[in-house]
Amino acid sequence: MNEVRESSHKSVLLNETILGLNLAGKTAPIVFDGTFGGGGHAVEICKRYKKVKLIATDQDQSTWESAREKFQGLGCDISFVHSNFRDIDKVLEKINVSGVDAIVLDLGLSTDQLENSGRGFSFMKDEQLLMTMKENPLPEDVTASDAVNTWSEESLADIIYGYGEERYAKRIAKKIVEARRNQKLETTFDLVSIIEDAVPASYKRGRLHFATRTFQALRIAVNDELGALSEGLAKGFEALNKGGRMSVISFHSLEDRIVKKFYKEKEKLGLAKLINKKPIIASTAELKTNSRARSAKLRVISRL
Repeated sequence: MNEVRESSHKSVLLNETILGLNLAGKTAPIVFDGTFGGGGHAVEICKRYKKVKLIATDQDQSTWESAREKFQGLGCDISFVHSNFRDIDKVLEKINVSGVDAIVLDLGLSTDQLENSGRGFSFMKDEQLLMTMKENPLPEDVTASDAVNTWSEESLADIIYGYGEERYAKRIAKKIVEARRNQKLETTFDLVSIIEDAVPASYKRGRLHFATRTFQALRIAVNDELGALSEGLAKGFEALNKGGRMSVISFHSLEDRIVKKFYKEKEKLGLAKLINKKPIIASTAELKTNSRARSAKLRVISRL
């Protein structure tokens, strides 16, 4: 049995995200939290709006086991469904809900997944090279090990450059393919060692760890994060009741681009109103206590 750890995750742009949902004064609003994680946004919503009905999803069942005690005594009606937010239509159908008044999506990796999952998200720990958001991946699920050991050099280079915006993508992909000819790559440190060998010395002295972009790219590819986002936005918008709002926090330029484009298209069609023309970013005060907020961007839309 997996040990249940208390969440150490700090929700980014917490107040701004919840205020953006415009729940004040609404009678028994229904809120969909598609990236439950440590439960930060959900708990705060429950504290502020006592009559709220919360529907929370996460691909990792352990997130609920770790956070469920936080909801005791809050008087909150919360339902947790083990699912990806891209399947919001199926989730709502399963629990017989026809529409929601608000949607929260906090994209990217939580602190808990990075530090405690044991699935190889962090290049600072020697772990099995999985990088899947699922706690217990099935045999058919793609892992980072599958990627680095079987994908072509060209595919690896395209993914590392496209999703990680890594300037040395071709060199890293070439080194990965050379290394796997001799031995299967099984751990995070196997991959870190290869990246270290592929990039120049000056790059290793930069502000960003030299493995950051490659790890990020593989994680995005393995979990089809951009595909999930596009699908989740489309289905989520359809699930929003009129006047309902969607708050999305992104941490990557590609994610933010997808959200921005989707919102603008809905506005152009006269179906939605942009609540903030420019993305909301973290305050200086928040940055001092939560470095993860550095790259966070919040965009909010309202369905007309």
